[in-house]
Amino acid sequence: MSEEYTVQENRTSPAWQLPAIVLLALIALGSLGFAWSNSAKLDATKQAVADQLKAAQTTYQQDMSTFKDRLTADEKTNTDLQGDLKVVTDKLKITQGQLRKARQDAEAQSAQITETVKTLDTSVHTELATKATSDDVKTVDTKVTTVSADLDKTKNDLNMARSELGTLIARNHDEIDVLRRQGERDYIEFTITGKNQPQKVGNATIELKGVNEKKNRSNIVYTVEDKKYEAKNANINAPIFFYQSGTHLPEEIVINKVGKNTISGYLSVPKANSQPVTAATKSGR
Repeated sequence: MSEEYTVQENRTSPAWQLPAIVLLALIALGSLGFAWSNSAKLDATKQAVADQLKAAQTTYQQDMSTFKDRLTADEKTNTDLQGDLKVVTDKLKITQGQLRKARQDAEAQSAQITETVKTLDTSVHTELATKATSDDVKTVDTKVTTVSADLDKTKNDLNMARSELGTLIARNHDEIDVLRRQGERDYIEFTITGKNQPQKVGNATIELKGVNEKKNRSNIVYTVEDKKYEAKNANINAPIFFYQSGTHLPEEIVINKVGKNTISGYLSVPKANSQPVTAATKSGR
């Protein structure tokens, strides 16, 4: 009879298997926690980016609104400036036309004077060729001197500035004498010293209110026929026009010099204006 042996296997797990499983579990939990942390940070970052983007959009919209307002204001300003430029351009065209006419008149006068001098020179040479006496030479010299004086006077007239009404403007006493010799107007020179001291000048009263020596400007009040008028920031050698009742030609106040609380200049009165005034005076007597 044969013996039966029962072999029982005793299978035992190795000792390192359990710690390995625990370690893997810990690693898995750590990875899960790390992933959750990164997910939370990513959400926070996304929210921060969204907030910044929203703030940027708000700022952009505000900037665009401000830009549109400025653009509208600039367009309005540009339109206003274009209108002002057109007005100035139109006035400038008028001024240029007046200046062109004055230059043409001056050139015509100069050409006429040159022709007169040439004619006189020819006449002088003819007279000297036919007459050799000292008396004849003196007569010719007198003619030459007279023409030279007329030529100098005309040159002085051409060098003077003209007002917008075409009248010549004297800048000093010598030029006032030149205009006075023409006989078209009466010129009354004046000097006013001190403020708020009215001074009678011809048929007007002039009162100094203030001066600006650096800019050669002054403020005056002038009274004409019991009516007061104010001229502010009046430039030197710039006529101030006014009309007397019943006259058609303007009178002019011109300030030639500005000093410390003092001004000097002249009043220009057309001789045609003096007729109605004289007649009224005589009838009143």
